[in-house]
Amino acid sequence: MIKSMASRNPGRVPPASAMVPPETPQVAEGVGGGAIAGTNPPDPQVPERAKRRTFTAEYKRRILREADACTGCGDIGALLRREGLYSSHLNTWRRQQAKGLEPATRGRKSIRHPLEEENKRLLREKAALERRLKRAELINDIQKKVSEMLGIPLNSPENEGGDS
Repeated sequence: MIKSMASRNPGRVPPASAMVPPETPQVAEGVGGGAIAGTNPPDPQVPERAKRRTFTAEYKRRILREADACTGCGDIGALLRREGLYSSHLNTWRRQQAKGLEPATRGRKSIRHPLEEENKRLLREKAALERRLKRAELINDIQKKVSEMLGIPLNSPENEGGDS
C-alpha cells in the first residue's frame, strides 16, 4: 500500500492513515507456555462514543494558578500541552471563577405547559388582590366603629341616592 501511494505521489510522505503498522510476530508456544504471562495487548478499537472529560473545581483552580504564574514566552502553551488542554478551557474557567466555579447546567430545559406561567402569574395577582380587599374591609370596619362612637352618621351609597 505504501509503494502504491509513493508511486502516485513521488517525493511525498504518505499520510499516517495510509501507513500500516508491521504485523506483530506471533509468539510460538514453547517451554514458557507462549505469550508473556499477565500482559494483554491494549484494545485497538476506538470506543463507540467518546466520553466527555470532566474537571474538578480544585484542578481548575490549580491550572489557573499555574497559568497566571507563567511569565515566559510559550510557558502557557507548554502548560496546556502538558495537561492536554485548550486555551478555551482557560477562558471558560476564568469566567467560571468569577462566578464561583459553578459549571453551567447542561441538557434540556424542563418542558412546561404554556399556560403554567400565566396560571402562576394569575395566582400571585389574585393573592395580592385578596390582601388589598382584606385591608380595605378592615379600614371600612374601623371607620364604621369610629363613626358610631362619635355619633357621626355615615353617608352610605343607599342613603345618598334616595334623598330627594
